[in-house]
Amino acid sequence: MSLHRLLVVEDDVEMAAMLAAYLQRQGFYVTRTGDRAGALAALKAGRVDLILLDVSLGADDGVALCAEIRQAQDVPIIMVSALSADHQRMAGYQVGADDYIAKPFNPDLLLARIRAVLRRAGRAPSLTHRRRDSVLRFAGWCYDARRDEVTAPGGWQVSLSGRETALLRVFLANPLIPLTREEIAAALDDDEAAGGRAIDMLVGRLRQKIDPALIRTERGTGYVLAAEVAHDPV
Repeated sequence: MSLHRLLVVEDDVEMAAMLAAYLQRQGFYVTRTGDRAGALAALKAGRVDLILLDVSLGADDGVALCAEIRQAQDVPIIMVSALSADHQRMAGYQVGADDYIAKPFNPDLLLARIRAVLRRAGRAPSLTHRRRDSVLRFAGWCYDARRDEVTAPGGWQVSLSGRETALLRVFLANPLIPLTREEIAAALDDDEAAGGRAIDMLVGRLRQKIDPALIRTERGTGYVLAAEVAHDPV
């Protein structure tokens, strides 16, 4: 099972470091940033399973950032703030936050809230690209999500079926991260892919159409996209 990937958006450097260290000890992979630009860049760079978003981010507004993120994707968001009045909590919920926790908080309580939100959200939504306006490049290949087009390094277009394209999107959302067959099947949300053998066959067909070395078998786990993924500006 691959680690849940959390994004901590907190402009207090000491608080962010302490929070990241605690969550890493609990088995999470943590990325941290202190502003809107860093948060949006982290979301574009790859999979994020949950965001811990501080309301006060210096020049940036955490509530406004929550609303901006929610317009593009449905990644779970927990708002964190020293402001705990009902109307302040409602402001977070109204723009799409999944939960709200007030500072100072017990770290174990925060951990419980994170796990509860992750259980509700499930893994499947976080494994697929929610943005459909990106151009992604990997090992000389190009996937245009706006047109569902795949282009080989030589410049010719490669034809993929709908399920092969969906599988490619799952891998592109999770570069260099080993994924189990169960995670892949859940992300595809396809009854045909519920069995491990069906996933193996689907991966085999995708390998035949792109460079086979790009999708590596991870013994005892499943499969991994063995390439970095870059997003073109849109």
